[in-house]
Amino acid sequence: MQEDRMSDMRGRRILTTLQEDSRLVVELAEESLPPPTGHDVVVRVEAAPINPSDLGLLFGPADLDNAEYGDGRIVATMPDGARRAMAARVGQAMPVGNEGAGTVVAAGEAADAQALLGKTIACVAGGMFAQYRTVDARSVIELPDNATAEQGASAFVNPLTALGFVETMRRDGHSAIVHTAAASNLGQMLLRITKEDGVPLVNIVRSPTQAAMMKDMGAEHVVDSSSDDFKAHLVAALKATGATLAFDAIGGGTLVGQILHAMEQVASEGQEYSRYGSNSRKQAYIYGSLDTGPTILNRSFGFSWSVGGWLLFPFLQSLDAAALEQLRARVRDNLTTTFASQYKARISLEDALKRDAVLTYNARRTGEKYLLLPNG
Repeated sequence: MQEDRMSDMRGRRILTTLQEDSRLVVELAEESLPPPTGHDVVVRVEAAPINPSDLGLLFGPADLDNAEYGDGRIVATMPDGARRAMAARVGQAMPVGNEGAGTVVAAGEAADAQALLGKTIACVAGGMFAQYRTVDARSVIELPDNATAEQGASAFVNPLTALGFVETMRRDGHSAIVHTAAASNLGQMLLRITKEDGVPLVNIVRSPTQAAMMKDMGAEHVVDSSSDDFKAHLVAALKATGATLAFDAIGGGTLVGQILHAMEQVASEGQEYSRYGSNSRKQAYIYGSLDTGPTILNRSFGFSWSVGGWLLFPFLQSLDAAALEQLRARVRDNLTTTFASQYKARISLEDALKRDAVLTYNARRTGEKYLLLPNG
């Protein structure tokens, strides 16, 4: 039933503000939402995942170990270099949370908005670390009747990113994929997608436990970067799959360079020597920053290579309406199977700002994703 549209709806949300003196203030704040009009609907947010992409805005490189933790409020110091790089956000109280799911409790007068009243929907509207959020009815996914808000909370970022990797592979003329931090929720989705689509996949993980888990899930090519034989195993996996495209979630360090070097080693095997390297086109896309340090490339992979960034929303904007709807429909129809997510813990808005929780989920460890329950 529609809640009273004649009065504002009140709730709380998490805001992050970088101040002029380099202090970062993250706090729970009251907000008032006006009655929705037109195509807008108000969603009672029941579940929202804390994704790595949220943490860059929420905390960035602030010193959380030595921050002041109070009741619904954190005050941390931002390094001087980061403060200068983020000058454009100084003084702005910024809402956080890319995606989430919940129940539509109020709707504008448009037919598509009214049709969603009482429905459970998922959306990627930003500002989802909140009890209520106003969104455009035309941008949401209506969840199946048997799906919960928790099951739909991660229906956008990871599923569409994983599907985007496969579509990018096809667009760029590659035939297989290398994926790092592959034991993550996203990595598990990508494994299931590539198995369904018959795409060879090299899964690079960071521990023997993760390697065993991925093999148990049916992964054929799993390489553990913590192993002494990592380089040899990587070359063998690339030789078996022919992969010349990588998607890297780590960002910093030497891993991207190691992948490109291994690709070049495979491509050059049995070929006549050239000081320019092979003609094999090698591409690595960095899409995450689990390591915020510099990306180190020791150029030992010829000249036919490219390293760039990959972001979900520019990719989605490159699709026509039919292609985008096809991806969204695949997610919706396979929400509890191919695109299912797992969470380490479920926490309230208040608990999300407590020291122990912050230091755990901000560590961005694979398999330790938190789910916010704003109205829980």
